[in-house]
Amino acid sequence: MELQVDGVNVFCATGGKDFDPALPTTLFIHGASFDRTVWKLQARYFAWHGSNVLAADLPGHGRSAGTPLKTIEAMADWVIRVLDEAGVGEAALVGHSMGGQVALDCAGRHGARVRALVILGGALVIPVNSVLLDPAAADDHLAFDLLNVWGYGRRAQLGVHRMPGLWMMRGGLRVMERAAKGVLHADLAATNVYDGSAAAAAVTCPTLVVIGEKDLMTPAKAGRALTEAIPSATHVMFSGLGHIMLEEDPDATLDALRDFLVPLQT
Repeated sequence: MELQVDGVNVFCATGGKDFDPALPTTLFIHGASFDRTVWKLQARYFAWHGSNVLAADLPGHGRSAGTPLKTIEAMADWVIRVLDEAGVGEAALVGHSMGGQVALDCAGRHGARVRALVILGGALVIPVNSVLLDPAAADDHLAFDLLNVWGYGRRAQLGVHRMPGLWMMRGGLRVMERAAKGVLHADLAATNVYDGSAAAAAVTCPTLVVIGEKDLMTPAKAGRALTEAIPSATHVMFSGLGHIMLEEDPDATLDALRDFLVPLQT
């Protein structure tokens, strides 16, 4: 599905079904240097089980035109304009990592537009070490390599994949390598300076925080702190999974999203 937002072409996957604004909508937001394809399983499930799906490519990512937005707040405001262009009054937001920051900021500052919130691999602040920021600024492939190693849990690094012969980490690396030069650094820089404390305190919708027990980028203690900062939020902990849990165990991720969101669709 293609939309025009701020005069720029935006691509949103709809899970293989035509978009119907009369149905409840779930909008998925990817993390730094990724794109809509990380939500393949989850987006398709919700599209075929009573929900509209918008798995959006942020500006300058995937099939969306334009350049990356420079702040989390700007991305959050952009998400609201996507909903406007799609004719959607309110939506459930599901965001991973940087996308979780964007979803949190939307829910905190645009609460009337967000009926439910799910944050995967999130934290109130996500500091990015210069060891990662510097090579990203130089468009050095080392940044992708570091993000890939730190992002996946141990089991994924040992080659575990549901499809024999495929390597999960290589697949994640190829998604990042597809991004244009400068995208990763722009995303990491925005993530590095954002503080979600005020937004978290302002959230009024039902909220689920999904935590990877072995997450090196947003450690479990940070996920628990995020949960405590959001009124009435709950969390689930995935044993043995790292930061990119939606790819490490897509079925468990889908189960958590389904169990939380489906009862809220009516």
